[in-house]
Amino acid sequence: MKTSWIVALAIVACTEAFSAQQPNMPAAAMAVDLPDVVAEVKVAYDRYNDAVNAGNIATLNSTFRNDPRTIRYGQGENLYGYNEIANFRAAARPLDPPRTLSKTVITTYERDYAVASTLTYRANQPGKVGRQMQTWVRFLDGWHVVAAHVSTIDEPK
Repeated sequence: MKTSWIVALAIVACTEAFSAQQPNMPAAAMAVDLPDVVAEVKVAYDRYNDAVNAGNIATLNSTFRNDPRTIRYGQGENLYGYNEIANFRAAARPLDPPRTLSKTVITTYERDYAVASTLTYRANQPGKVGRQMQTWVRFLDGWHVVAAHVSTIDEPK
């Protein structure tokens, strides 16, 4: 009986250890939100959001990493790879009315990785709130989105 308890505890301990996606790192081991890195990502992020409102296809495309592993989940589409994203963007038009952003949070990890999240609103969609999340990575040619998710829900009461 005692042996079965020990085995059960070992299984639970191992399961918990293996279920984590990443090992626990001490907070001091990773630089989070370095001001200069946050500022760099914000410039790229604002450039992208201005391009969404303007329908600037070239900027929209150049924001996403040209790689078959880049992913964008949109309102009604699941786009895998840069080519699918660029083909989807080919139909982009200026937003009228443009969207506004709220509660934008940009969090950077070390110097080359960031996550940007925001809520979006459009005057012609009362009672709705858009949600946008992007994973940004710094490459030799600058910051690019490697994964994005866009969705709209009824505004929470």
